[in-house]
Amino acid sequence: MVEQDWVQFRDRLADAPPAVAAALGTDAAAFAAHIDGLVAGIEAHLSRWSSLMHLLQVALMAVAVVGAAVLLHAGFLFVLEPMGLLKQAIHRIQGGDLVARVDCRTTDEFGTLAAGFYDMAGQLQAGHHTFEARVHDKTAQREEKHERLESLYEVSKLITKAVTLDVLAAGFTKSVARIARADGVALRWSDEANRSYLMLASHGLPRAMVDAEHCLSAGDCHCGPTQPPPPGARVMPIRSMQPARMRHCAQAGFQTLVSVPIRMHERLMGEVDLFFHAQIDISAAERSLLEALCVQLAGAMENLRLNALGLEAAVSQERSFLARELHDSIAQSLAFLKIQVQLMRDAIHQGDAEQIQHVLGEIDVGVRESYGDVRELLMHFRTRTNAEDIEPALRTTLRKFEHQTGLRASLTMQGDGMPLPPDTQIQVLHIVQEALSNVRKHARAGQVWLDVQKQPQWRLEVRDDGLGFAGHGGRRNETHVGLRIMAERAERLGAHFEVLSTPGHGTSVVLTLPAAPRPALGSAPMPSLTS
Repeated sequence: MVEQDWVQFRDRLADAPPAVAAALGTDAAAFAAHIDGLVAGIEAHLSRWSSLMHLLQVALMAVAVVGAAVLLHAGFLFVLEPMGLLKQAIHRIQGGDLVARVDCRTTDEFGTLAAGFYDMAGQLQAGHHTFEARVHDKTAQREEKHERLESLYEVSKLITKAVTLDVLAAGFTKSVARIARADGVALRWSDEANRSYLMLASHGLPRAMVDAEHCLSAGDCHCGPTQPPPPGARVMPIRSMQPARMRHCAQAGFQTLVSVPIRMHERLMGEVDLFFHAQIDISAAERSLLEALCVQLAGAMENLRLNALGLEAAVSQERSFLARELHDSIAQSLAFLKIQVQLMRDAIHQGDAEQIQHVLGEIDVGVRESYGDVRELLMHFRTRTNAEDIEPALRTTLRKFEHQTGLRASLTMQGDGMPLPPDTQIQVLHIVQEALSNVRKHARAGQVWLDVQKQPQWRLEVRDDGLGFAGHGGRRNETHVGLRIMAERAERLGAHFEVLSTPGHGTSVVLTLPAAPRPALGSAPMPSLTS
């Protein structure tokens, strides 16, 4: 309408004369009114769309607020709450509650994470239980080993203190009864042929059973088998065995017998029998412990046997030595006295007073010499050696010689050498003492010297300033026993023995020992039984 009015108004305004143009004011006012209407319509249209736009904006804001609320709620449900549950489960696991789990059954990432956490917690719990079980097993094994070591130490201590077989057997049975918690224990020892078994000691067994089974023949009972049993402990239920061969055990109320053989170098030496009133079985560790204890017992009893044999050999050797000394010294004097007694009888029978007095003098001299030999022999037996050095024994011998004879005696030690073994020291001392005895009896010396040289080999020389003798003359007849004894001792040592004498200038007895091989590092001379 405005466009049409404007076209008409423009054409009229352009073509009309001035008089007519003045009448166009009404048309212009109508035209302006149409323009105002257009503007008002435009404004109304714009106002309507502005209202719609504002409403749309308000709706968008409401949608945004609602969407944000929905997003927050969804985030809480699907993110924050699962994370919170997972965090709580982690804290519970950290606090030691290994049964904590996250209950999330969704299939999204959090569901996958929860499933992984569930599996991890389950494995951790299973590993913890396994670890506890392993710790418990290790603790039990440690306690078992500790008890085993205590048992072995107790038996070892008993073995070291036991000096007799009875003490060892009695102490062992008591210890084994306590260690194995047995109601009764019997220690049986077998002979060489394993035909009989002797009960050395028992603990917890009735007196009637001990008396009845004091000595068992092989085969009479399962405790004493005819054939060597297999290695290791045997567990025998008494009630199910042959009644005739287990009657004493059954009468005593025992239900189980555990028999452990005692072996030494594959030889059956005996057995240890453990009796229980209940039906039991033993574990592998208990078997091993009992077998180890029996091995210790076998070694201890074998050592006692060897010590007894060694002591017996030492006593026999000492007796042989004493018999040899008596034969080589006092027996000779007694034989001489026997001859003099026979001469005395002949002189008395003939009535020869002069011969009687002469024989009495000889008998007196013989008795005095025998008395001196006895004293000297006792002095020899009382002389002790030193495992490190022979010098103290030599000085003691010289002091005793000075005390008996009143003669001066001096000792000279030269060089440094390996110490002599005790058995060699004994023989050397006896040779020196025999040489000093000859000086006391025959030399009529004023002084005696003992020179000892250690390098390059041991050499001992006993010198005196007495009468001396020439060759093997009359002096030989008087001293041949002592010289022979010294020569025999030197021969046993593998040493060189020499007697040098000049009439009027004294006598020298020289003993040269063989050069001993150098011992290995850390070795020491072993003591002999005679020392």
